[in-house]
Amino acid sequence: MSRPAAQVRDLTFADLDAETAYAVWRLRQQVFVVEQHSPYPDLDGRDLEPTTRHLLVEEDGAVVAYARVVDDGETVRVGRVVVEPTARGRGLADALMQVALDGDGDRAVVLDAQTEVAGWYATYGFEVTGPEFDDDGVLHLPMRRDPSQ
Repeated sequence: MSRPAAQVRDLTFADLDAETAYAVWRLRQQVFVVEQHSPYPDLDGRDLEPTTRHLLVEEDGAVVAYARVVDDGETVRVGRVVVEPTARGRGLADALMQVALDGDGDRAVVLDAQTEVAGWYATYGFEVTGPEFDDDGVLHLPMRRDPSQ
C-alpha cells in the first residue's frame, strides 16, 4: 500500500500550538544534536520572527519532517531541513523544498548544506558559493539559488 503525497503545513510561529512547537524542537534536537553529535544553539530567536515560515509534515499526529524559511532581506534562507529517521527515503524532504521555494521567485535563496547532501540541493538549482566549513562539528557548503532558477 503506497502512502499519499505528503501534505506540508506552512505556518508562522503564531500558528504553532504549543504541542506542535515542542514536537518541532524535539525533532531538530533528536537529529541535529543527538544523532549528528552537533551541540549547537538551535533556539536562535529566528523561529519567533513574524516572517519566518515553519514547514512541517505530520503523520499520525507526529511531526516527521520540518524545514524553516527565514527572511534575510535581499535573500531567503532555508534551514533546519530535517526528517525523522524512520521516515527517511520517502520524499518528505523534497516536499518540504518544493513548498520552501514556492512563492520566492523574485529573491535568491541561500542555505548552508551539509556537505553530504549538497548534490541533492543542486537538483533544486542551488550552486556552491564558497569553501566548505565546519559548523559545530558538521561540514557544510554555502549554496545559493538565484531567482531565475
